[in-house]
Amino acid sequence: MDFNRRRVIVGVGSALVDIMARESDEFLAGTGGVKGGMVYVDNAHIDRTLALASSAPAVVPGGSACNTTVGVGQLGGAARFVGTCGQGTMGNFFENALRTRRVDPRLARSRTPTGRVLSIVTPDAERSMLTFLGAASETRPEDLRNDYFADAAVVHIEGYLLFNPDLILAALRAARSAGARVSLDLASYNVVAQSRDFLADIVREYVDILIANEDEAREFTGRSEPDQALAALGRDVRMAVLKLGPRGSRIAADGRVVSVPAHGDGRAVDTTGAGDLWASGFLFGLVSGYSLEKSGAIGSACGYEVCQVLGASIPDEGWQRIRKLLEPPHPSSDASTVHATGEAAPPHHLSADGRSLK
Repeated sequence: MDFNRRRVIVGVGSALVDIMARESDEFLAGTGGVKGGMVYVDNAHIDRTLALASSAPAVVPGGSACNTTVGVGQLGGAARFVGTCGQGTMGNFFENALRTRRVDPRLARSRTPTGRVLSIVTPDAERSMLTFLGAASETRPEDLRNDYFADAAVVHIEGYLLFNPDLILAALRAARSAGARVSLDLASYNVVAQSRDFLADIVREYVDILIANEDEAREFTGRSEPDQALAALGRDVRMAVLKLGPRGSRIAADGRVVSVPAHGDGRAVDTTGAGDLWASGFLFGLVSGYSLEKSGAIGSACGYEVCQVLGASIPDEGWQRIRKLLEPPHPSSDASTVHATGEAAPPHHLSADGRSLK
């Protein structure tokens, strides 16, 4: 796929602070959450739920497209994130955390509190999300300035923006106007279920790279069998990805299908961010000149490593293992040599309500 020698990956999505809590299935049932899915709630609902948690949660910057751009930055790629956060402590935390993770933040600021996602991780490693969008819901089409996209190789858009049709259309048009490729992650099966017709239209019109897991693909295509689902996903796009968890992934492009084996032993502590970080490695590989097979392998390694920790933040030792895969794709070409020398950002210490912790 031609990227016009560009390397920048721009993520557009919700600027959210992720709060991760390990709890039982019984606890989840009492929160109003949907197993493996996402439900929108108000800020007070998250506070009430946290008050009942059995232990202090972990807090990191999050949001699907944000997680992907953070992964790109940690791989040594050029990453930018576009979204809206609040003006207070949480907003400052979010922006500073992006900078330390080598992501260029292009953030509108709002008087509304920064959005939060409470991810409840049950013993089966499944994560179920309670989301307060807050300021993230206030991103306006006019906030997507042309210069944010002018040098983009790929504009990666999270499927959650399907709930804001004007905004996702503005992002798609900005990417198209800039000559960037559009990558869309379907995000969650319940998002797809509520937006299927609109989703089909924008995929047909704008999307180059479509990324889905099995549940999302089944909801979108009506097909359960992987080969059939992948074929349906790829019907209107240049490249389709079907993520199969511990069974690896499949990529359809250029009239062929590439099977990518799963990385590691398939075990998971927490699946939060697995798809987002898979996209980090895959997109980074594509814009760096790697083959589909190698790009998929980098994605698989990123997805595996994030599943070994709570939350969507891979520790430094995980990034060190991933970087061993980053040999230059074309040793004779300086332009396509990958430099991935950054270290992982130190952890931030912030309570779930935004107060700094000593």
